[in-house]
Amino acid sequence: MSTVENKLKNLRRAMNSTTHKGHHFTEIQKNNIRRATRTEASFRRDRPNKYLIFSLIIAAVSIFILLISTEVMIPPGTSNGNTDESTVDQWEVRHEYRENNQILFNVYPDPQLTAGKPFGYLFSFREPFETYEGKELSINAYNKKTGERMLVSPPQKITAPSPGYVSLQRFTTTFLVPYSGLWKYEVLLNGKVYGDVIVSVSEKPEDNLPEFVQESDYEQINWDRKATAFGHNIIGNKNKSGVIGADMPSLTNQKWMWHLWGTDAKELTVVGYHRETGTVHPVLNNGWTIDLAGEHNGADAHAVSSVKIPMQGEWAILLYADGELFDVLVYDIEE
Repeated sequence: MSTVENKLKNLRRAMNSTTHKGHHFTEIQKNNIRRATRTEASFRRDRPNKYLIFSLIIAAVSIFILLISTEVMIPPGTSNGNTDESTVDQWEVRHEYRENNQILFNVYPDPQLTAGKPFGYLFSFREPFETYEGKELSINAYNKKTGERMLVSPPQKITAPSPGYVSLQRFTTTFLVPYSGLWKYEVLLNGKVYGDVIVSVSEKPEDNLPEFVQESDYEQINWDRKATAFGHNIIGNKNKSGVIGADMPSLTNQKWMWHLWGTDAKELTVVGYHRETGTVHPVLNNGWTIDLAGEHNGADAHAVSSVKIPMQGEWAILLYADGELFDVLVYDIEE
């Protein structure tokens, strides 16, 4: 046998004695391997995934930043469903007043509300009557365009609920605002602001003022020439013109008897000019002009009419006899 063949036999015997032939592991070795494998697998399942942890941290940080930025972006005073005046246009039309998302009162203006004429308003107050009892309630009006402020409803002491109600659910008042546009009506209790509403007032319609009435007529009014009383309870300018009834409450319907001296005119036109607001109004209930009758109470002409003065204050009553300015009567109308 050659030397090469001997070497090959020796190599086979050496390999057969290793793990390439026969039983490679004992039972003890196998069990040890199985336990080690299970432990490693369990350890890998229980250990948190580092990528999952990183993702959760990023998400939490993002949510926190979002909450902070949202808080900063919300205007101060904003709350869910609460109409805080600081968060809305303060001159947006609003017929209700709220505090803490609760309505304290509403206003219901006349649907035909226009400037230059008196209109009625219904205020519906929601709080218990004890809130208002014994207090003086008044209303101021502010015009957005001019900034003008005026007392439109004088202080009125509240002594009883609205008829048929347990509180002031039907508080009514009548007043005039001279200009169209947006007005803020501010309600005060004992001089302290209680709340406000915003009302839109339409332009006054054409009142068919007679063409012979000129603006220069108002500029010539002598406000120091007050009407005075003389015979037959007439109040006016003696031996020129005067009225019986001008000393009676005239903010509601009233009968006035007009007297003119030194004229044989057939028609009398009456124009009211309110000094405080600079506005022109009809004071006769049936228009601008009435017919004149003959002599009465020493006057050369007279007429009887129903009148209503739109609001309290200082008034110049311009009298036109057959289309010509005849006289001006100056009255202080307070009731």
